[in-house]
Amino acid sequence: MDFNEVLRNTLLFFHYFFLVFTLLIIGSYILLAIFSSKETVDYLKKNSFVYHKDLLNSSIAPSISIIAPAYNESLNIVENVRSLLSTHYVNYDVIIINDGSSDDSLERLIKAYDLEKVEYLINQKIPTKPLRAGVFKSKNPAFEKLIIVDKENGGKSDALNFGINISNSKYLACIDVDCLLMADSLQRMVKPFLEYTDRKVIASGGVIRIANSCKIENGKLIEVNFPDKWLERVQILEYLRSFLLGRMAWAKLNGLLVISGAFGMFDREIAIKVGGYDITTVGEDMEIIVRMRKYMEEQNLKYKVAYIPDPLCWTEAPNDRKILISQRNRWTRGTIETLKTHRNIGLNYKYRLLGLLSFPYWFIFERIAPIVEVLGMLYFLFLVVYQPLNWSFVVGLFLLAYLFSLLFSFIAVFTEEFTYHQYKKKGIGLKLVLTIFLEPFILHPLVLYAAIKGNIDYYFNKNKKWGVMVRKGLSSK
Repeated sequence: MDFNEVLRNTLLFFHYFFLVFTLLIIGSYILLAIFSSKETVDYLKKNSFVYHKDLLNSSIAPSISIIAPAYNESLNIVENVRSLLSTHYVNYDVIIINDGSSDDSLERLIKAYDLEKVEYLINQKIPTKPLRAGVFKSKNPAFEKLIIVDKENGGKSDALNFGINISNSKYLACIDVDCLLMADSLQRMVKPFLEYTDRKVIASGGVIRIANSCKIENGKLIEVNFPDKWLERVQILEYLRSFLLGRMAWAKLNGLLVISGAFGMFDREIAIKVGGYDITTVGEDMEIIVRMRKYMEEQNLKYKVAYIPDPLCWTEAPNDRKILISQRNRWTRGTIETLKTHRNIGLNYKYRLLGLLSFPYWFIFERIAPIVEVLGMLYFLFLVVYQPLNWSFVVGLFLLAYLFSLLFSFIAVFTEEFTYHQYKKKGIGLKLVLTIFLEPFILHPLVLYAAIKGNIDYYFNKNKKWGVMVRKGLSSK
């Protein structure tokens, strides 16, 4: 076999490889959209007659602890805590873990909520960093649900584990302290835990929305606005696709592998049995879900990871390219760590759908897809230099990929418009449409770069820290 024949066979292999990979991605997205649409319609029908306030007034409502780690959050810590204390639920407490902050977060909390140091029983079932200043509670009965913990810095996962230890509740609502919860969030999130009788719900997730440019007063969302910055706009579109189409479909299949670290609810008993959050990974939100699912499979117990499509939590998205790239870099490294740690799940029939569908999908379309895309670009450049190309076919292929991207985004926007319709102001619809057309050229290159950099940092950079998420704070502006 001469060199030319080897080259032809090699090129033919790459032709078919990239073609099959592209078709698989397109096919998977179509299936996810179909499953998601059906599940959303079913959810809306089923819950159209549900009166969630029944849980507010019920004396048998299960206990819930809202656990919020905080590190140097003095900018908005008082307002954020006020927001968490405004939750409409009868049986809950708010545990703020001040994780070794070097700013005046603790001092502001003490002053705002009239705190005093107390002796508090801590069941140390999960190893964590020790207390620093101690545990604080308010002298004001109006804030009796508030518990402030000041501990040595150990990272987000360590802070969450401390919250699990100090909690006495049946369920845990783990949230970023700078996130804004809707008043009925706990009522809606706890509902799946109560309605399934044939299986155990181990975790529940909700839709995360972007609060940049929204009007917020006294810890409450007053007005939903559309951001002026393009980087914030394209992330809104990305979140709509991810939460309304992607995760909703996986919840329908009971194959969800991740619940956003911004807001998720867990069964405390199972969380303790699996050892709490892993402090060695930067993708703690994904890793604990995979570990909890793995535990349930190995115990041969029926279970479900539920998902709520209601917009329950609003958070601040990066408005700077450097911060966005750092965030997505961390997401990539977290995915790599989780899939590597639990690689024995992949294609293992003992783990059923988890091993035969969810894990392979995340590995192929989340883990290696960015690498394949870059290799495809390099392969295309090689063909441009060394091989004659049918440019009309090339342009047609790129146009097809672009149009499919637009179609998927339009489906996400239409789903939002016909369900929860959060963006009601005149003119936002036109801005969303314009964002759809420009998003592939604004956000996707940054996300792809961050994913490749995440791979490089994971394998070649010794610094594998969580990273810093600099926020400007959600304000009334």
